[in-house]
Amino acid sequence: MNFDLRGCGTALVTPFQRDGSLDLETLRRLVKFQLREGIHFLVPCGTTGETPALEHGEYLEVIRTVVEEVQGRVPVVPGVTGNYTAKVVGMARDVVALGVQGILSAAPYYNKPTQEGLFQHFKAIAEAAQVPVVLYNVPGRTSSNIEPPTVARLAKIPNIIGIKEASGSITQQMDVLAQAPPGFRVLSGDDAFTFPLMALGGVGIISVASNEIPGPMSRLTQLMLDGKIEEARKLHFELLPLMQINFVESNPIPVKAALAMMGMIEEVYRLPMVPLKTENRVKLEKVLEAQGLLPVAVESRRSA
Repeated sequence: MNFDLRGCGTALVTPFQRDGSLDLETLRRLVKFQLREGIHFLVPCGTTGETPALEHGEYLEVIRTVVEEVQGRVPVVPGVTGNYTAKVVGMARDVVALGVQGILSAAPYYNKPTQEGLFQHFKAIAEAAQVPVVLYNVPGRTSSNIEPPTVARLAKIPNIIGIKEASGSITQQMDVLAQAPPGFRVLSGDDAFTFPLMALGGVGIISVASNEIPGPMSRLTQLMLDGKIEEARKLHFELLPLMQINFVESNPIPVKAALAMMGMIEEVYRLPMVPLKTENRVKLEKVLEAQGLLPVAVESRRSA
């Protein structure tokens, strides 16, 4: 399929209004910001988008809004995940009808399928979706690891084009790269692994940090794709403190707190997500200040 997914894609947050309802106007502003900064693709309604806390109608509305705002300028690859295959198949059909270019689907959570179960699950989704599918391996969230031989087997299905690899194991990532067929895209699922994984042959990142810094994260991946390793290494270490602080508590708590400090969204979560702890908020603000991401008003208040 003619669908080249490389570089940096942002796992978009879902902004809420103070009453907890969707804030679609702010979502449109966030998308405009991403496009201005040169993001390569967008991933609404993933973990970072608090998708488990969205009603199905809200979920579709978020994706519809992103597709409308993007107007085909970059691929939109929303998250389509669940632990009941038939339900996920239905979700995939609903999402494809909105005009997305592909979907990202994580391993089923909680029920811990076997490797054969994982294969059959993703095979059913791919057959129903009829658009490019990117697997998402994040065992820390799902308690279900898509092992490299299963990835290689799934990669033979024509519209399963890649994987977002967030196992946290560089050994597993190397095994995936070694066993997958040519042209299969391996993207990092952890910002801090972007540089090492791309050095091994990965093609990009689905990023949390690019909510805050889409320009620098896109530049990092482009430097790697262009073989400019030394420049990329320098930028990687400049951005690393932000990559790390974004996971001081469960994602997306820190990144939403950061975007609120930057004046971009209201800091509103849906339970079971709760606001950042005070001590971690102080740490986060220091990192944002060092990265030059705080508005002048915030910096002035801190120095008063």
